[in-house]
Formats: sequence, structure tokens, C-alpha cells
Amino acid sequence: MAEQLNSLEELNTAAGLEAAPEVVETPREPQRDALGRSYATGKRKDAVARVWIKPGSGKVNVNGKEMNAYFARPVLQMILRQPFEVAGVADQFDVMATVKGGGLSGQAGAVKHGISKALQLFDPSLRSALKAAGFLTRDSRVVERKKFGKRKARRSFQFSKR
Repeated sequence: MAEQLNSLEELNTAAGLEAAPEVVETPREPQRDALGRSYATGKRKDAVARVWIKPGSGKVNVNGKEMNAYFARPVLQMILRQPFEVAGVADQFDVMATVKGGGLSGQAGAVKHGISKALQLFDPSLRSALKAAGFLTRDSRVVERKKFGKRKARRSFQFSKR
């Protein structure tokens, strides 16, 4: 009769395999340029944002304009403030962003994604809070393409029985 194996190590020794090497995780290093800034790229829908953050008083510039002037709707301004509030560093960083493509909603999401990635690069200890909130994941939802024989992607033409 065969003997009973109770652990993975016993199975490996019985099969003649050596134990797998343990993976040692090195602590992440902050990534900053010569001016003390961190850079990241954020994307959402068709919008792409290039974001630089540095320690400061909380000013946010998007395409050379203040956040309030570029994103006039309060909802879009709230989206940009979310990463700072989740990380607990509100009004401690200045943001300079350039964003292209898409509409205002997609651009706000792209800047938020870029801010989150740049914060994590500036201070790796903030990564767990940002990751738990889902801000480091690119939102991959995009517009569905139009199909032939349909008015839009799924909307059909009006049906007339007679």
C-alpha cells in the first residue's frame, strides 16, 4: 500500500522535486525626478492624461487652467479630489496635468487615474489605500461599436407592423 502524503513538501520530496524558492518582496522605492515630482499616465475612455505631482498647497492645473475653470461641474472636481481624500493627503500636493481626447467625464477619470498612480509612485505607502479603493486599475469600459442593421450599438430601427 502507498503511504499517505499530508503536505505539499512531502509530495515534492516523494516526487523527487526540490522545494520552490521563496519569493522575497523588496520594498518599493519612491520614483521622483530631479525636481522632486512624480509622473504617471492615466487613461479613461478615449482620454489620456499626463500627470505630475509634487509637494505643495493643493493647486490643480489641467491644461494650463485651474481645476475650477477646466472642470466646471462639481461632480468632476470631486472625482479629481478622491485620490487625495482616500490616501489622506488632501491639500499636500500640487498637480500639473495635460489631458487629450474624449469628453470632460473621461478626462476627469483619466486625471484621477494619473493622480492615483503618481501618488503611489511618490509615496509607496499610499499604494494599499489607493488599490483598495480601486483607483490604480484602469477602467476599461469604452463605447460599444455600432452594428449594421441597427440604429446604434443595440437600438433597433422602429418596427412597423403595417
